[in-house]
Amino acid sequence: MNQITTISFFRFGPWRDRAWALGMMGATRLSLPRVPDIGFWKLCGSGTGEGFTPIPNTAVYAILATWPSLEIAQNRISDARIFNRYRRRAEEDWTIYLRPTSARGEWSGQTPFQTTKSVGKGPLAALTRATIKPSIAKRFWRRVPDISAVIGADPNVLFKIGIGEVPWLHQVTFSIWPGAAEMASFARKDGPHARAIRAVREEGWFREELYARFDIAADSGTWGGASPLEQIK
Repeated sequence: MNQITTISFFRFGPWRDRAWALGMMGATRLSLPRVPDIGFWKLCGSGTGEGFTPIPNTAVYAILATWPSLEIAQNRISDARIFNRYRRRAEEDWTIYLRPTSARGEWSGQTPFQTTKSVGKGPLAALTRATIKPSIAKRFWRRVPDISAVIGADPNVLFKIGIGEVPWLHQVTFSIWPGAAEMASFARKDGPHARAIRAVREEGWFREELYARFDIAADSGTWGGASPLEQIK
């Protein structure tokens, strides 16, 4: 069996539901370990806009998890009580099912993704995760608006969001691209993103970092009224 990673996004509307979701940041940490077959998992909040800001967005939350197979992942996301509780409260939810194809680095001291060979065609997803050194945080977040503007203007980005476990200090970026060439073109292009990457390396901004790439296996639900993958179907 090939490991599957899922990211389930939930958007909440009225303030009562947003307050519920905020409160669940604690309770969900007790429920997720009891879901059968779940492996590595993380509960994340988001930033305002598309998530690439240090200002928390009380409307959007995400659950990342790993599973032994696609079938098991789909069954648990559909049937597990904790995921259903979130869906009942949310105005909208979307889950994407991913096959890890490359990964380097650690997340909370673990190597969570078991990689398999890429099918080599179709869309792919990229995830970066970093623990930002507190002494660097102000410099890091000063660069983020420019990076967000550049990635937001790139017509090849099918989906993008910034999430994280701890505001300001833990940052996760997740994006979907039509293919490896489009993603590589963005990464190589000189600009705010490339300059930030150089600064990360030269100045040692992160205490811990992880970079992973995925093939897309499936998705369910909607985001913004449709599946983000419909752009390439």
